[in-house]
Amino acid sequence: MPSYFNKRMIRYPLYGLAVLTVLLLIWTAFTNIYLAVIGTVGFVSIYFLAFYFEQRAHEETEEYISTLSYRVKRVGEEALMEMPIGIMLINDEYYIEWTNPFLATCLNEDTLVGRSLYDVADTLVPLIKQEVESEIISLNGRKYRVILKLKEKLLYFFDVTEQKEIEKQYEDERTNIAIIFLDNYDEMTQGMDDQTRSSLNSLVTSILNKWAKEYGLLLKRISSERFIAVMNEQILQLLEKEKFGILDDVRETTSKQNVPLTLSIGVGTGVSSLPELGTLAQSSLDLALGRGGDQVAIKQTNGKVKFYGGKTNPMEKRTRVRARVISHALKELILESDKVIVMGHKLPDMDAIGAAIGVRKVAEMNQREGYVVVNYNEIDTGVKRLMNELKGNPDLHSRFITSEEALEMATEDTLLVVVDTHKPSLVIDERLLSKIDKVIVIDHHRRGEDFIKSPLLVYMEPYASSTAELVTELLEYQPKHEKISMLEATSLLAGIIVDTKSFTLRTGSRTFDAASYLRAQGADTVLVQKFLKEDVETYIKRAKLIESVEFYYEGVAIAQGEDDVIYDPVLTAQAADTLLAMDEVVSSFVISKRDPDTIGISARSLGEVNVQIIMENLNGGGHLTNAATQLKDISIEEAEEQLKEALDDYFEGRKDI
Repeated sequence: MPSYFNKRMIRYPLYGLAVLTVLLLIWTAFTNIYLAVIGTVGFVSIYFLAFYFEQRAHEETEEYISTLSYRVKRVGEEALMEMPIGIMLINDEYYIEWTNPFLATCLNEDTLVGRSLYDVADTLVPLIKQEVESEIISLNGRKYRVILKLKEKLLYFFDVTEQKEIEKQYEDERTNIAIIFLDNYDEMTQGMDDQTRSSLNSLVTSILNKWAKEYGLLLKRISSERFIAVMNEQILQLLEKEKFGILDDVRETTSKQNVPLTLSIGVGTGVSSLPELGTLAQSSLDLALGRGGDQVAIKQTNGKVKFYGGKTNPMEKRTRVRARVISHALKELILESDKVIVMGHKLPDMDAIGAAIGVRKVAEMNQREGYVVVNYNEIDTGVKRLMNELKGNPDLHSRFITSEEALEMATEDTLLVVVDTHKPSLVIDERLLSKIDKVIVIDHHRRGEDFIKSPLLVYMEPYASSTAELVTELLEYQPKHEKISMLEATSLLAGIIVDTKSFTLRTGSRTFDAASYLRAQGADTVLVQKFLKEDVETYIKRAKLIESVEFYYEGVAIAQGEDDVIYDPVLTAQAADTLLAMDEVVSSFVISKRDPDTIGISARSLGEVNVQIIMENLNGGGHLTNAATQLKDISIEEAEEQLKEALDDYFEGRKDI
């Protein structure tokens, strides 16, 4: 069929040829009239015949175009009205001006015209206000992907219910691997006869097999103290909902047999590769064990880690052999360095300062210069008293430097030792971590997901009362060229006393061994009490904090400071400790303003409640019995709400409420 362009190509040459023929015929008439007449007849016949065919082609083309336009228009109307895609037009006041029949049918309505979007689908209004281009919403029990054309006030609705169900089924059936470890199996079975050990193995295996059968996971014992479990995502979510009650079942059942075994579980999830899942599971297990055991660690694909359990105080598992090996490794690393810089956490307490002084002494015992980084603007009253006392020992006092001085003197061969924390965000100055490659971590806190990158040596023992206790044990295996001074021994002892609340919390036999060693080295207990004294004004402030106490759950006490008062972190911690000493209080939480933009929460527990997990839910951390967090740009009331939500999440589904 010729196009319009082709018609023009035909029509214009015909006009030109006609004019040329007429002129030729006129000239011929002057010479031969008969020839002119014959030519004229022929020309007219040919011209009208050409015009006829050209006109006919034009009419056929017009008819084709008219038919195609009609068909396209008809198809467009049918698509608009009949295709399984919802279409909606709204006005500026969020009233519906028009919808196609499909959308009305989806919502079981005869018509939606004239109704407000608030009544039909109120979830769409915030999306329109936020100028969201696409979002999935639920309407009438089905899921729709809504594409918003805000300029035209036009909304498209695509039914994606089946697609989402397939995606959910895929997610639910993804494979996960868990490694289950009996934390203290070796310690518990030492000295057992074969029959008793076999009975214990049968008991634990029976409990775990019953649990596996109940939840539908595959369980296989691969060694005397290790199991491997395979499950899908749906089972894992159910276990999380139940807070991994298997931890309680094993602990309580074995306790009745006087062999209190605990479990640690590492779960790998979020990847399709089985080797990667296994690696993630082992890494999660290492993290759970590093935090003291009796808990579950689940590494997620976004890098975050979820923890469950950890409800018991870690059993003391350190050995003299490990302490000697670590001490020897520390000595070798010091000898390979030109100097040692020791750094604790921000707002250092007695434990951080005491441990730092101890590590500096280890460097001195190995003929290396040791320095302690301190920020004099961020130390509490007790540490200030200690620093004033150190002024009487100019040689020791001169070893305390600022972070700027440490940055200037640091070289490629300098060794950095971080004490009483393992989180980069909590150290006094993160720039030192960036500048110094050789880093050692010595800490007694349970390991969190945020950890100093690539340390040469890690000595983390959550079973220890304090970092000062760990450092004291390391001192015992160092060369005896330099005797520990009275002030150094007193500083370490003060750190132990503060973190154990005068040997009442987290105190093991090794704690008393370390204290005995320090006392033999000349530690002055009277001087420790002098460091820890408080003034009357502080006592009154703490009493006012405690006065605001209320109970949220049975035994869970919450106190909060005034909105317009900034409290010292040490005062807040002391208030939490004092509350814990009250009758019928098993855990305490004190909320106060640290600075104009920061709210701090100090948490304490006698061990029945794991305040570490609760504080980790609020981006904090610490120990099972001693933890804290800081919240930015919120009020005390908002912080209290967040704390209560974290408590609700912690206690939800627990057997021991």
